[in-house]
Amino acid sequence: MSAFPATIFLQSESFIYVLYIAAFTLMVLGLRGLAGPKSAVRGNRLAGVGMAIAVIATLLSPHEGRWGLIALGVVIGTAVGIPAARRVKMTAMPQMVALFNGVGGGAVAIISWVEFRHYGSTYGSHIATAAAGEGFATYTTPAVPTYVAIFSVAAAIVGSVSFWGSNIAFAKLQEILPGRPITLGSGQQALNGLLALLALAAGVALVAGVHSELLFIGMLLAAALLGNAVVLPIGGADMPVVISLLNAFTGISAAATGVALNNPALIVFGMMVGASGSILTKLMADAMNRSIPAIVAGGFGGGGAVEGAEGAGEHAGTVHSIGAADAAIQLAYASHVVVVPGYGMAVAQAQHAVRELAKELEKRGIEVSYAIHPVAGRMPGHMNVLLAEADVPYDQLKEMDDINPEFQRTDVSLVIGANDVTNPAAKNTPSSPIYGMPILEVADSKSVIVIKRSMNPGFAGIENELYYDPKTAMLFGDAKSAVADIVSELGSI
Repeated sequence: MSAFPATIFLQSESFIYVLYIAAFTLMVLGLRGLAGPKSAVRGNRLAGVGMAIAVIATLLSPHEGRWGLIALGVVIGTAVGIPAARRVKMTAMPQMVALFNGVGGGAVAIISWVEFRHYGSTYGSHIATAAAGEGFATYTTPAVPTYVAIFSVAAAIVGSVSFWGSNIAFAKLQEILPGRPITLGSGQQALNGLLALLALAAGVALVAGVHSELLFIGMLLAAALLGNAVVLPIGGADMPVVISLLNAFTGISAAATGVALNNPALIVFGMMVGASGSILTKLMADAMNRSIPAIVAGGFGGGGAVEGAEGAGEHAGTVHSIGAADAAIQLAYASHVVVVPGYGMAVAQAQHAVRELAKELEKRGIEVSYAIHPVAGRMPGHMNVLLAEADVPYDQLKEMDDINPEFQRTDVSLVIGANDVTNPAAKNTPSSPIYGMPILEVADSKSVIVIKRSMNPGFAGIENELYYDPKTAMLFGDAKSAVADIVSELGSI
C-alpha cells in the first residue's frame, strides 16, 4: 500500500518541476564551465547530469506511455552514439558535431510532424455544422491554441533546415562533397527566397486551419531543400561559422517544440543552445570581418586559387625552403617560440608531436606559447580541443587579442597549417577577399617557420603573402613527421 502514495508523489507536477529546476541549474553551471578550458570537462559532466535529470522528469509524467518504444529508442541511441563518439578521430570531430547537431534538428521536425498527425485537425479555428432537430446548429470543436500551432510549425521548418543543412556541412567536411561553393550563380538567392516563401506559406495555411498532411509534408520538403540550398554555396573557409549557426537553429527549434509540448526542459535547454550558438556565431563572424548574411549568401572559400598576394605565384618572390635540421637550429637558439596551429596540425594528428617539441624547448629554458585564432580549424574551439588532448597546459593557450602584441618579441613563430588566419593580405591588400579580417600577426615575429605539405592555398583559396616574406622559411611535408624530425634534430644540438 505504501508504494501507491510514493508513485503519486513521484508523478506529481510539483516534484517533476523540482527536478526540472535542478536540471536547469546544472545546465547553467555546465554552460558556464564551458567558458574556459580548465573547467570544460567539469562543465560537460554537470550538463550531462542535468540532461539526465530532465529526461527522468519527463518520463515521470503520468501522460507518458509506450515504454517499450522508449526503451528501444534509448538502446538504439546508446548502441550507436557511444561507440561513434569513442572511436571518432579528433580530426573528424567537426563532422561528428555537424552530424549530431543535424540529428537534433531532424528529431524536432519529426516530433512536429507526429504532433500534427495527432492534433492537426484542430489547428486554428475549426467550425462545424450539425443537424439539430429540424434546423441546423453550428458548434466549434476544441482547437489547439494558435500559439501552439505557430510554434509547432516553426519548429518543423527550422528543424528541417537544420537537419539537411547539417548533413551538407558533414558531407563537405568529410569530403563526400567538394569543399568549394556549389552555386546556381545569380539564381541562387532567388531559389532560396522561393523555397523559404513556400515553406512559410504552407505554415501559415496550416496554422489558419487547413488540415492536410500532404501540405505539412510539402512544408517539410521545402524546408529540406532550403537547408540544402543554403549550405551548398558556402565554402570551407566559412564552415566553422555555419556549424555554429546550425547549432543555434537546432536550439531554437527545440525551444519552439518545448512551447508546443508544454515541456519546460525543451524550452530552457533549447533557448540556452540557441542563445549561446547565436552569440558564438556573431563572435566568429566578427573574427572573420564578415557579416552573417554575407556568410549565408555563400560563394566564398574552398574554391580554386584566388589571387590574394600581390603578384601571386611565380612573381610573388622567392620561397625559402629549409629542412628539419635548420628548423631545429633556429628553435634551439630562440628565447620565445609561438606555435600557431591550424587544420594542418589536425589532419596530420600532430598535436602530440608538437607537445613533445614544446617540452624539448622548455627543457632549454625557452618560453613556448600557442596562438589560437577563433576560426582556426573546422569548428569553434577545434585547436583548443586538439591541444588539450595532448595535455598542453591551459595557460599556454593564448587567444588572438592576447598573443598579437607578443609577436614583436617572438624569436620564432612555428606555423603548422594555419594558412588564412596568418595571411598578411588581410591587412596589406585591399583587393583581397579577406581584407579586414583580424589575423594572427605572425609577420611581426623575428622569424617564421611554416610547416605545410605544399604551396596550395587554404580553405579560402587565397595565396598567403607570408610565405614570400624574406624572414619566412618553409618546411614542406606532413606536419607530424616534420615536427618529429625537428625533435630528433634538437637532440643532437
